Amino acid sequence: MNVIACFKVVPEEQDIVVQPDRNLSFARAEWKIGQYDLNAVEAGMQIVEAVGGKVSALSAGGKQADNSKLKKGILSRGPEDLFLVIDDRFGNADSHLTAKALEAGIRKIGSFDLVLCGEGSGDLYSQQVGIQLGELLNVPTLNAVSKITPAGDKLVVERTLENEVEILEVTLPAVISVTTDINLPRIPSMKNILAAGKKPVTQWGTADLGLEDAKRPTEIINTLAPEDVDRKQIIFEGDSEEAVQKLFESIHKELL
Repeated sequence: MNVIACFKVVPEEQDIVVQPDRNLSFARAEWKIGQYDLNAVEAGMQIVEAVGGKVSALSAGGKQADNSKLKKGILSRGPEDLFLVIDDRFGNADSHLTAKALEAGIRKIGSFDLVLCGEGSGDLYSQQVGIQLGELLNVPTLNAVSKITPAGDKLVVERTLENEVEILEVTLPAVISVTTDINLPRIPSMKNILAAGKKPVTQWGTADLGLEDAKRPTEIINTLAPEDVDRKQIIFEGDSEEAVQKLFESIHKELL
């Protein structure tokens, strides 16, 4: 089975600084592989380890993705090769432009059986890229998947919803977005890290994929941290129904 695991390079949350005007500064932020995407890579590895095949890693982003440490970081987790779509416009792309870039990369790679995405990116967390990517590729698409079981030329998947667990059978090829409940991503060994440096990496620009005229339909004007507010310092003692009701009413009042 040919699996393509998509991932995004995002800033380290702990390094983001909130400035006095509530704007966010990323000047000191290190870049890393999105935490949710590691579950997608691990899901792909577990599938090919069970039924055979290969996992390829794919990412679309700005110049931050062109980083040898990050390349080794993703390849050390098992994928046999890595494909990157690099352009400054993808560094701050919305979900549609990201999906377009990934679609172009997948079509350039060639045939595939399964594309895996994380449930959302570690920065914007729109949870839309996987859904839009499946639409662009015109293949069956599922999100919120918490379990994948290969079944011949199909997959049996579980979706953990609010009040139920949904079990579905999906034909291949398909695009699936997985939740963090699906697995615990492996920690690469030193042997894996050293071997990662020898794996092939292919990098494309917009001209290579016919994306010169690709546009972003939405624009982020600014991103502000919430305003600081003083603590209410209201204490509800006890666990009686009356205390719980008072807590609920207090919270409800603040949300109105």
